Amino acid sequence: MIVRQRANWLKMLFIWRGSVLKKIVVQLVTITLFSLSIYFFKGKIFDYKVHLNPTIFTLIGLALAIFMGFCNSASYDRYWEGRKLWGSLVIETRSLTRQIFSLVDGPSNEEKQEIVKMISAFSWSLNEQLRDKEGTEHLSRLLSPERVEQLKGKKFIPSIILGFISDWIKEQNKKGNIDTIVLVQMDHQLNLFSNISGGCERIYNTPLPFAYSLLLHRTVYFYCFWLPFGLVDTLDWMMPLIVVLISYTFIALDAIIQEIGEPFGEEENDLALNSICRTIEFSIFEQAEIPQDELKKPDSYFID
Repeated sequence: MIVRQRANWLKMLFIWRGSVLKKIVVQLVTITLFSLSIYFFKGKIFDYKVHLNPTIFTLIGLALAIFMGFCNSASYDRYWEGRKLWGSLVIETRSLTRQIFSLVDGPSNEEKQEIVKMISAFSWSLNEQLRDKEGTEHLSRLLSPERVEQLKGKKFIPSIILGFISDWIKEQNKKGNIDTIVLVQMDHQLNLFSNISGGCERIYNTPLPFAYSLLLHRTVYFYCFWLPFGLVDTLDWMMPLIVVLISYTFIALDAIIQEIGEPFGEEENDLALNSICRTIEFSIFEQAEIPQDELKKPDSYFID
């Protein structure tokens, strides 16, 4: 994810990183060349003059803008829901860490720190699951070799890690280190972890309906390639420039809708899951007094 302070208006015109322009530059060049050819031949295909009233494009453009607004809202809802779920995870991990150190009597500080590392491992494993990764770097760093061995071959690793934490809490209850009221409260906290994980999986497994994306994509490109015929007689040599400007608006928005509709990816405008996981780890390790490196914030921009 790009994190960047807003530049002045002139610099904003030339920013490349974080822009979808790199994805659509080929389409824009193609439309430019096509528009220039239409201008050169004065709107004729062989000997047939294509007559299209600009009013038609006004009506179609208005309908297209309304439909794109709907699709954009649907995509941003998915993006924002994903961000809220991960924001809740930051809160709940800190709350559970606080409960472990303030409400559980008996276990050593080192034993509690191991559970805190499991909490961090949960966030990293959820991150990797949502990004279709099978890396064990963070699990090997945060969990014991025995725990890592138990996770081999498992598909829903975050749920298994929650089971490890739940078993530890149950064991502390049997030993009399926590009473039933605290047990219920901590179990409720773990249920919130499960809800967050399930919410993220719902977004991941339920993309925007393909029919919407297909209809939007087709309509945008049909509109942009027919537009030169409607403007060539009224705008003359300015037609290619205006067509490219209008095409950039529609095609770029179509690309943005597709990009933010899958918020857990690793593109420049997706959620910064790695950064959130580092924030979780830093904050709960600080609560548990576990030695760690300094958490560094980006100066201008970074890609998560």
